[in-house]
Amino acid sequence: MDGDGLFISLISLHGLIRGDEPELGRDADTGGQVQYVLEAARALSARPEIDRVELMTRQLLSTNVGAEYGRHLEQIAESAWIVRLPFGPHRYLRKESLWPYLPQFVSNALVHFREIGRVPDVIHGHYADAGDTAVELGRLLHVPMIYTGHSLGRVKKGRLLEHGIAESTIEERFRMNRRIAAEERALEHASLIIASTQQEIDEQYGLYDREASDRMVVIPPGVDLDRFGPPRRGERYEVEKRLAPFLTRPKKPMILAIQRADERKNLSALVRAFGESEQLRELANLVLIIGSREAIERMPKGQRKVLTDMLLLIDLYDLYGLVAYPKHHRLHEVPELYRLAASRRGVFVNPALTEPFGLTLIEAAASGLPIVAPNDGGPREIVALCDNGVLIDPLDPQSIADGLVDVLSDRKKWRRRSRAGLRGADRNFSWKGHAEKYVRQIRRLGKRRGHGDSRPRTRLALARSLVVFDIDNTLIGDRDALVELLDWLDDHYHQVAFAVATGRVLPSALEILEGWGVPRPDVLITAVGTEIHYGRPRIVEDEGWRHVIDRDWYPSGLREVLSGVAGLQLQPERDQRAFKLSYFVDRDVWPGIQAVRKRLKARGLDANLVYSHGEFLDVLPKQASKGRAVSFLSARWGFLLEHVLVAGDSGNDTDMLTCGARAVVVGNHSEELRGLAGREGVVFADAPHARGILEGIERHGFEPSATVDARGRN
Repeated sequence: MDGDGLFISLISLHGLIRGDEPELGRDADTGGQVQYVLEAARALSARPEIDRVELMTRQLLSTNVGAEYGRHLEQIAESAWIVRLPFGPHRYLRKESLWPYLPQFVSNALVHFREIGRVPDVIHGHYADAGDTAVELGRLLHVPMIYTGHSLGRVKKGRLLEHGIAESTIEERFRMNRRIAAEERALEHASLIIASTQQEIDEQYGLYDREASDRMVVIPPGVDLDRFGPPRRGERYEVEKRLAPFLTRPKKPMILAIQRADERKNLSALVRAFGESEQLRELANLVLIIGSREAIERMPKGQRKVLTDMLLLIDLYDLYGLVAYPKHHRLHEVPELYRLAASRRGVFVNPALTEPFGLTLIEAAASGLPIVAPNDGGPREIVALCDNGVLIDPLDPQSIADGLVDVLSDRKKWRRRSRAGLRGADRNFSWKGHAEKYVRQIRRLGKRRGHGDSRPRTRLALARSLVVFDIDNTLIGDRDALVELLDWLDDHYHQVAFAVATGRVLPSALEILEGWGVPRPDVLITAVGTEIHYGRPRIVEDEGWRHVIDRDWYPSGLREVLSGVAGLQLQPERDQRAFKLSYFVDRDVWPGIQAVRKRLKARGLDANLVYSHGEFLDVLPKQASKGRAVSFLSARWGFLLEHVLVAGDSGNDTDMLTCGARAVVVGNHSEELRGLAGREGVVFADAPHARGILEGIERHGFEPSATVDARGRN
């Protein structure tokens, strides 16, 4: 499926994303970011340099959302698709609950790339959660990672603290520490950080520890100028029917707000400003488009509170007949609402507490509708470029009211702002221009990175099969046989990924392989399966494996208990690792492995004990071993175990040889492996070392060109 153009992978994990009539405003997670990524995907796919764009998000198989969110693929443009991958429960979850399941997305994304037979040229994470997964995918695939924060945790936390919300409450509701840590990591690893405004770079990203200003660039999002435009002469507005039942004088100018029912959007301050200003109530009606709903009592707690507070304020100020708040609206009605408001010489207002950008402000500008917005972030720069509105203090209802009166009360000034907004939106905020600048930045990334260095990592992502060999006395030991095996690997370069699994620590493994003339493997499983590193083009650790084995690992307690066991002596410090304690064993003195297990259990400790060659004991996390590492690696990259071949010679290879892969025990094996004789899937070769591996490959009929892909298709 490789084309001549670029393949861009955009990742946006939370909220509900669909190509047709996205449910913007349904909840706090389905808003401007959803619209941004959809329109960016379409705009990028229209560029001649790009032949594939995938917008990757979460697959949902639940009755609480539409069936369309369960579709794996949805085409949204000629060369653009939404790709939905499962991770976590089938039901819809708010973004703060997704963090534990992100590693599943990474693994499923790798499987997806294998299925389509192509690795992205660029991976772009949107928001902290997607930024976290984009970092991992970029590291694993060795492709550039781009990050767009959309909104930043430190900024949000500061605003919430200003409103008197306790830090413990912020952490409980928003998982803020996890989010900020993900943002820090994304900033550290991103090859490019795309911001919407210079203020975002200077003031918002400036709150973070990582120095990344040299990798930041401003590329404002765009507006679909085919959808948003000024009122047309003689146009009739069907959407008026939704508003008319609320309004006593429906022909008055409109104060239009389009936002989610979210406390951060500051709806109460807007209603309060309108209710307390007699002049404002005389000048205009207030029209609140705050998502679609069925019953307020069945909405999530936060949204329910926002809408309840709104209704209480409407009652307090007796605003009946002056405020419209329809229960439903369709996406295609949004451009019509802007045009209707502009035809009535109204105003668009965004009273949000903080606004990193504000796509609705550009949509209003492109519709010829002046704006009132917070003196913050994106609005500040939009008004500077378009000269089409007034900036206010969102914390001060009087400031909001004054800004609205300023726009509505002077017709001459209104017309000037309307025309200026139309010009400014066309000149500065188009998706076509956004895509052009984006591609220019990608080209610069390519020049900085050079060419041809991603081929080895692509092999791991796209190879049909995987081979994993122990090093000592298996892969090495016979130089002539090793040359034959390396020739076999070279003959199957594009079909077979090459890994080693060893008890050696990483520096020692690299040293011995180099000494024997073995090219650096695609993967190195070292320290008896406690570490996984990718070897090409540079050494990169798989942090996902580290997280898996870190559970219930207490090395200090293990050391203390084992220090009292006769016949055990710690090996030198160079052989100890974060997830491996290694001992020499005096088999004539020590009480045996079962006694050691019993001793640990009595102290409430659990570990995986690996006894090999009659003289070594490795103490590992319960989840760690060569076999479990191979299983993790296979699942991570989408290899079925029947397409994986492993080879070993000693006791510390036992669980690797029995993990379900095709197994080869070389002829020079130790006595510890005799018990595997006759086991299904395990071949005992007559030949030793690398020649034994070649014998096992032949006896297994392990011919990569005849294997099938990760979903079992020929």
